[in-house]
Amino acid sequence: MMDFFQIATVLITLSALFSYVNFQYIRMPAKIGVMTIGLVLSLILLISGWLGLANGKEQAAQILSGIDFNRILLHGMLAFLLFAGAQHLDFNDLRQERLPVILLATVSVIVSTLVVGVTIWLILHIAGAHVALASAFLFGALISPTDPIAVIGIMKNARAPKSLETQISGESLFNDGIGVVVFLIILQVAIGQTSVSVTEMTLLFVEEAFGGLVLGSSAGYLGYLLLKRIDHYQVEILVTLALAMGVYALAEALPIALSGPIAVVAAGLLIGNQGRALAMSAETREHVDTFWELIDEVLNAVLFVLIGLEILVIPFNWRFVIAGLAAIPVVLLARLISVAGVVGLLSVLRPIASGTIPILTWGGLRGGISVALALSLPALGDRGAIVAMTYAVVVFSIIVQGLTVGKLTEHFVDVAARGDSEPPGLPSGSDR
Repeated sequence: MMDFFQIATVLITLSALFSYVNFQYIRMPAKIGVMTIGLVLSLILLISGWLGLANGKEQAAQILSGIDFNRILLHGMLAFLLFAGAQHLDFNDLRQERLPVILLATVSVIVSTLVVGVTIWLILHIAGAHVALASAFLFGALISPTDPIAVIGIMKNARAPKSLETQISGESLFNDGIGVVVFLIILQVAIGQTSVSVTEMTLLFVEEAFGGLVLGSSAGYLGYLLLKRIDHYQVEILVTLALAMGVYALAEALPIALSGPIAVVAAGLLIGNQGRALAMSAETREHVDTFWELIDEVLNAVLFVLIGLEILVIPFNWRFVIAGLAAIPVVLLARLISVAGVVGLLSVLRPIASGTIPILTWGGLRGGISVALALSLPALGDRGAIVAMTYAVVVFSIIVQGLTVGKLTEHFVDVAARGDSEPPGLPSGSDR
């Protein structure tokens, strides 16, 4: 077995190599490029192994089997990635778009979970690939939240209107909390630990979400006070680093249920807005931005390399292939229905511009968080099918949707510029 340093060395080396090849020759968006190269390499190793040409697949799978994807992402990398992403979200923009963000992060996730669960259960039963209803809802819960790591970087380059970019980015930062809560509740039911009422589910969500907000805001304000007292960028970078790690670890360590992702997002928002404006000099802002941009790029490269290589340890049979192919249109349909429902609720505020629903639907990318939740499942009878469906949706989402959402957005922006419609976006706070 390889130790932590050796595994980290392999991942960083592959990330550097894939990033170089992508930048020099392929020139796809960075995250999509490194994941695609990793996926192609994995497929080459798989085919070589099937043909008996090489045993690289077994060696690579052995390395990957020593990596707890769930732990390394949900209990490690996620704190840094969410903190880095939250710092770049303007609080004033978020406040104006608060209603769309709240509805997309809560109502949309719940509706999508229900639609995916019921639809995938029916389709697989008709196809003869039977899965338990609880397992179908588990898949719905883990695949419904959009992934901030995948979404934010791509939306930066999509030329989307500011309001729409804020809605999609804000939704992706906050919907992890409810997605994880719903996932854990359904998991408890699926393994027979408990029966959970709607009241208990609601109370748990309130505790996780609002508790995380309170913890993150309090810790962020404490960090802001510390930053305001000094002007030394090395120390201030350490304060932000300690804040990102500390608030996430504290949320997980406390005896009450608090959402670590929501807590670290709240802290990052406060530091990225009030902290930057009132507690940092120009020199400090430059160094802090550079530091967190570097952290974000390095960890994103490692994460998407892992996603690309993870196919080597996913069980393969034709039943799982059928399930994975069926899951892609089901998840897109569920996203369409859930987004259309939210847009319908908000349409009483003002007419909704053309392009809102397709951009929000196609821009709801899935990523590493869904894969991590799927791999965290215990040895359920349907675990293999859930993992395969999750991986298929994530790969399609990142490569196909990720490469085309920018063109889709630009199409509607160009239409709006010609005066055929208004720029796409849900009603903003300034219009309410």
